[in-house]
Amino acid sequence: MITGSKALMQSLVREGVEKIFGYPGGAVLNIYDELIEAPIEHILVRNEQCAVHAASGYARVSGGVGVCMATSGPGATNLVTGLATAYMDSIPIVAITGQVPTSMIGTDAFQEVDITGITMPMTKHNYLVKDTADIPRIVKEAFHIARTGRPGPVLIDLPKNITDSMLEFVYPEEVDLRGYKPTYKGHPSQVKSLIRWIGESERPLIYAGGGVVSGNAHEELRTLAERINAPVTTTLMGIGSFPSSHELNVGMLGMHGLPGANKAVVECDLLIGVGVRFDDRVTGAVNKFAPKAKVVHLDVDPAEIGKNVRVDLPIVGDIKNILDQLLEKLEPKEKPAWIERVQDLKRENEIHIDEGKQVKPQQVLEVLGRLTAGKAIVATDVGQHQMWAAQHLKFEEPRSFICSGGLGTMGYGFPAAIGAQMAKRDKTVIAITGDGSFQMNMTEMATAVEQELPVKIIILNNSSLGMVMQLQHFYCDKRFSAIEFTGNPDFAQLAKCYRNAVGLRIERVEEIEPVLKEALNNGKLTIVDCHVSDKELVYPMVMAGAGIGEMVTGPNKEE
Repeated sequence: MITGSKALMQSLVREGVEKIFGYPGGAVLNIYDELIEAPIEHILVRNEQCAVHAASGYARVSGGVGVCMATSGPGATNLVTGLATAYMDSIPIVAITGQVPTSMIGTDAFQEVDITGITMPMTKHNYLVKDTADIPRIVKEAFHIARTGRPGPVLIDLPKNITDSMLEFVYPEEVDLRGYKPTYKGHPSQVKSLIRWIGESERPLIYAGGGVVSGNAHEELRTLAERINAPVTTTLMGIGSFPSSHELNVGMLGMHGLPGANKAVVECDLLIGVGVRFDDRVTGAVNKFAPKAKVVHLDVDPAEIGKNVRVDLPIVGDIKNILDQLLEKLEPKEKPAWIERVQDLKRENEIHIDEGKQVKPQQVLEVLGRLTAGKAIVATDVGQHQMWAAQHLKFEEPRSFICSGGLGTMGYGFPAAIGAQMAKRDKTVIAITGDGSFQMNMTEMATAVEQELPVKIIILNNSSLGMVMQLQHFYCDKRFSAIEFTGNPDFAQLAKCYRNAVGLRIERVEEIEPVLKEALNNGKLTIVDCHVSDKELVYPMVMAGAGIGEMVTGPNKEE
């Protein structure tokens, strides 16, 4: 007979958990007491939201399930934004929260909140544990649900009396959930139809998303593209699923996608969506998206099929399995005229940086991309810097570019980088952020110092909310409101407040390369405060109501 707290720890160990990101409190005291004896490392964050973001970064880079923990009440509610972020991006997380004793639920007890009710719309599933004997089963189910099918966050809410009570510990070997049976194999007749359509197509284009990364299907994607000679465009979440240096890669598509990729979508006659959501930031005006193409959608989640765009051929199943089914019978195809056309679109629509005396954010990222050669792990926050990173950096491997795609959560990048570095201590991990985003969660500097993590924080500091400024520029007739930061700290000096951390500054163009080289090679937690122009806008930009091929490509330039 053991306590519920000990059963929780033993269950987590059985699931292979090595790290938990969390913050203790009254309702989880007994769990944290048991954690002392468990072979699990606890990473103490400075805010519970950062525990979820760090668990997300850990999951995305490691390929496993991230685990975070918080106490009841405000501890639990601080997880909400991170859970919503993970839910939108299909990241496997198990979140554990404490709860007041079952006898006090519903009495407005101290630090009581209905966290299962609050998180129901933003978790794949959640549990309020009412019987101590259920803990092993629920933990087993939670990890199974989080990592299978379309991945996502699962929450387990544990009342204090449940973790205090005793049970006979028996861990289940299998999970059998009657209402949860993901489809893993594509329907043979639909796969056969796709093979025929590929053979008939003259201008095929593969549109790859985060499902390729989470499904570990990047090798199969590359084989498919090379076998049928189809160019590949990726979503923001799909970056890294196909090597940036590959001749068939046309880059990211969408609202701030590369012009060549957007135009290829307009001209293709067969669009094969692989693990994508057809998000509004990708499609633009739906009636103008891929107007000449038959649209194929491969996805493990049937709810995504036809949700946003018309789909001519749906194939539901695990991406890796479906691509294997395709490759078994797919004959090689040559499309020289189409490949030449797409290469022309890439060359004719390259993004050029107009250099001047003032440092431009694009210049910083171009140099960073050259120095890292696609080998670093990059986590971004949300804003202009995120789009410039997606446009200008190169990524040769999956699980090397992580950001908040669906929810667009400022403050995500740095704690996610901490989780990524915890997963891969031997890799260079870079957090690319803005001065607005970094100040959301810069308190995690202390966490990084405690864990001796040499994360590189590149702040593109324009003393403003750059993306909000850009939207006001286009949609508010340049009437700028509440976007200026006049009280920013000296970020380079801020770094020096933390033990062994380094603060560097870039203020002139000629400083970009030497400062970045120093940061990348010093082996320490480093802030690089890059003072950049506050006038720069992200181009191209697809305006509201426009088609994906109708872009503003620069000041007073429309295509």
